[in-house]
Amino acid sequence: MRIETCYFCSQPVYPSKGITFVRNDAKAFRFCKSKCHKNFKMKRNPRKLAWTKAFRRAHGKEMTVDSTLAFAQRRNIPVRYNRDLVATTLQAMQRVSEIRARRERQFYKNRMKGNKEKQLEADRKLVAENQHL
Repeated sequence: MRIETCYFCSQPVYPSKGITFVRNDAKAFRFCKSKCHKNFKMKRNPRKLAWTKAFRRAHGKEMTVDSTLAFAQRRNIPVRYNRDLVATTLQAMQRVSEIRARRERQFYKNRMKGNKEKQLEADRKLVAENQHL
């Protein structure tokens, strides 16, 4: 079972879900919902719509360069079943998800680092301007 990603918003599209649009040159586009399909047909740019992954990556809200993201790449060569290999793969997947979650938390903390000072300064300015009330 292969879980595809939406061509427009990059969300996962599970088998038998979503819409598949096949162009005349046999290029297949998978969409998770009609909203993505309609925006694609209207030729909208996903980097300009704030709810897409492309926007979040382009505006520095999500990690783009990380070694843990390479594990989700598509592989077309099947591997013969081996019980030991499956067990080690599952352990590795769990470890990678833990590492990714830790790095995402750190990335978020670094992004939000200066917000408290900015908010405090804005509050002080507001109080100073409206002191007469």
